[in-house]
Amino acid sequence: MTAETTRLLIVDDDPSVLAIVQRFARQLGFEAIVRPGGREALAALDEVKPDAILVDLQMPDMDGLDVLKAVHASNPGCKVILMTGAASIDSAVHAIKAGALDYLTKPFDFDRLSELLITVRESIRRRERWMRVDAEVAKQFEFYGMIGRSPLMQELFDSIRRLAPHSRTVLITGETGTGKELVAQALHKLGPRRTRRMSTLNCSAVVETLFESELFGHVRGAFTGATDNKVGLFEHADGGTLFLDEAGELPLPLQAKLLRAVEYGEVQRVGSLETRKVDVQVVAATNRDLRAEAAAGRFRSDLFYRLSIIEIHLPPLRERLEDIPYLVAKFTREFGERLNRPITGVSSTAERLLHDAAWPGNIRELRHVIERACILSDSRILSDRDISKAMAASSPTYAAARVPPAVRRESPLQAAARSPGDPNLLATAQREQIARVLRQVGGNKVAAARALGMSRRSLYRYLDRLQIDA
Repeated sequence: MTAETTRLLIVDDDPSVLAIVQRFARQLGFEAIVRPGGREALAALDEVKPDAILVDLQMPDMDGLDVLKAVHASNPGCKVILMTGAASIDSAVHAIKAGALDYLTKPFDFDRLSELLITVRESIRRRERWMRVDAEVAKQFEFYGMIGRSPLMQELFDSIRRLAPHSRTVLITGETGTGKELVAQALHKLGPRRTRRMSTLNCSAVVETLFESELFGHVRGAFTGATDNKVGLFEHADGGTLFLDEAGELPLPLQAKLLRAVEYGEVQRVGSLETRKVDVQVVAATNRDLRAEAAAGRFRSDLFYRLSIIEIHLPPLRERLEDIPYLVAKFTREFGERLNRPITGVSSTAERLLHDAAWPGNIRELRHVIERACILSDSRILSDRDISKAMAASSPTYAAARVPPAVRRESPLQAAARSPGDPNLLATAQREQIARVLRQVGGNKVAAARALGMSRRSLYRYLDRLQIDA
């Protein structure tokens, strides 16, 4: 057996099926092992260590769905395909919802079986070709705090190098947790303003009534509590860079003043008649679609066009899976040093789990999972059990409103299992998630917003749009 051989465990109580499928799989290059029942198959898991399992749905000793659940509990990275001679739509949908990769009917369509097995093998080989990366190797692909060997990230790094010397306003887009602030820092450090200050404002964390004072400053007596003159962030960053994180949260009344500051380099402190000239590079970041927001009237289109003269988009982690080993190497060393423990990496089965995860929270979620696993583990190598526990404990509610697209093409049964005919599916999921969190915190909206990873204004918008009675 070579390193490239894929192990397939075939489970069926019919000896003729075992013989036919084993012969067929071997012709395709699989190492095919057979077992005549579910209990024997589960007993052989530790010995065989299959990459994929083809299991009959109805067997005398054990139901195929029970085998599926047991396999996923012990080896979540193993691909399971169910087969049966008594197919029904309900049983097919139930199988897919239970986690089966796909569902085959007997007598077999061998073209379909061949296509499915080859797809499984290629997926497993891509996963197994991951390099065992240590932190020193990962450093070779580090760029101002970001790590990426993938073509997508190398292209991003090249874009930052080209744009940094000439940019005045930049819009950074991408899902939550993709590293937008690191891009802003790289633009500043590579640009002509690198020796000057970079100031940051998290727009989702500022009370709406204080936005203007934060950005432009105020004079003494401008409002209750203004006991001294205050320099705003534009003046503070004069000659340097101002980073507006979560810029989609900027209130509409303030956007016109921001546009003027960006366009003409003029700011006016609250309560003052005097304008002041500033020279600031403005970098804005958002995980929202500002084009759609502008079209809906929730964001000024003129400000959007001014901010997006240069637009940089960060890909989600699911589109750059080949970068995960390098990120994991960096994180394991970081947390190992922090915990004063020699953590050197993750096991091959743990790599499978990391590869197959959806990562709706992207790099931030991956980092939290590795940190939690490092804390929970007593070993130098993080096992699949360590990673499973960390992932089970992970609660990426900051990404609850985002449903990542499927990484691979879905079969009709998988699509049916997700109820594609329901156009309100996403809204229903959002409504249930927000309502559940509100119940957990006793209706406290501040605590709910914090748990959901959003601002209070965003939460109120969701409550209004989804008609949640809170």
